[in-house]
Amino acid sequence: MNYILFDDKTWDQMLPLTFTRPVSEVRLGILTIKRKWEKYLKDSCSYFTKNHLKAKYPTVIDDDNVFINSSLIPTAELLSEIDNLEIGQVLTCNDTICALRIDQKAAENFQPEISCEGRCIQTISDCIKVSHPWDLFKSNGEAIEVDFKLLTKGRKSQPISKTNTVIGINDVFIERGATVECATLNTTNGPIYIGKNAEVMENSAIRGPFALCNDSTVKMGAKIYGPTTIGPHSKVGGELNNVVIFGYSNKGHDGFLGNSVLGEWCNLGADTNNSNLKNNYAEVKLWNYIDNRFTKTGLQFCGLIMGDHSKCGINTMFNTGTVVGVGANIFGDGFPRNFIPSFAWGGSHGFKVTQLDKAFETAQLVMERRGINLDDTEKQILTDVFDMTAKYREQF
Repeated sequence: MNYILFDDKTWDQMLPLTFTRPVSEVRLGILTIKRKWEKYLKDSCSYFTKNHLKAKYPTVIDDDNVFINSSLIPTAELLSEIDNLEIGQVLTCNDTICALRIDQKAAENFQPEISCEGRCIQTISDCIKVSHPWDLFKSNGEAIEVDFKLLTKGRKSQPISKTNTVIGINDVFIERGATVECATLNTTNGPIYIGKNAEVMENSAIRGPFALCNDSTVKMGAKIYGPTTIGPHSKVGGELNNVVIFGYSNKGHDGFLGNSVLGEWCNLGADTNNSNLKNNYAEVKLWNYIDNRFTKTGLQFCGLIMGDHSKCGINTMFNTGTVVGVGANIFGDGFPRNFIPSFAWGGSHGFKVTQLDKAFETAQLVMERRGINLDDTEKQILTDVFDMTAKYREQF
């Protein structure tokens, strides 16, 4: 069977994180959703996503195709039900389409909103899914533990240096090429995973569940509370609590980041801090792109949601429940507004529009430092996001 992960209305609910990627490319736990499915399926998956993303994330169609909802987290039970689908059958969980199996002709005309015209079967499995950006840090602890078992089963960790202090009953797994020296690793509340060629510098204090993905760095004296995931090719320092960083992003200096999600190619300037709890302890509201207003999250702790290629200068202060779009640049004193549109340039004193040529210039310089080129496909995605989000910058 040919596997395709499809985006439904969840893509809109996960903005701004999904402006530049399918839902299956968000990171939760140690792995992205796509990598989780590929581990379970023991096969590769392609995508069915928004038109402006298809050049980078194409759909591969074959004679026998299984479309799987990209917001679902795989389990053995759900996989078994999907494997048992016959051509024309649709697996549902209440009003959500979980998966369907269709032939080539039907796949070429696939649309998520009309796909339940087939023979529907209600799943008996627990459907675990991401529906909002805050689900990523809210569910990250359990996801780290599941991914940890998936990645380390039957394998042996690199030896832990005797310069480290290890506390707790859960496991520490260190991949080959990683360096961990003179750190305190507390696994009382969950495991700690250190990826290939990653580094934990001296005097860092880490509490699990925690994942440091490949080629990432925890800088000297960092204080990290789980559940926290640092995606590949990232650097973190200072204090972090329940954070998910997708990858290629830096919070390299002192300052606090809590209950937050950062996309790729983000950078937080030195002594950047965010609030994750309102002074009156009230429920946090976040900007909702579908409703075009701030809506309740049901959370008391909720910090910063930042889309790809956004940056902030030194001493930036983010209020509780701040949403930053793609390609924004924030700087200056005071608290900026708690919804900052994509390609906004400024701070509490006001914003203006970041022009695309300047955004491309910055992105090229940032990506070159990691040996990656800002190609025409990436430029077109950013151009499309710029156009899609123009209405939010009309007041500048």
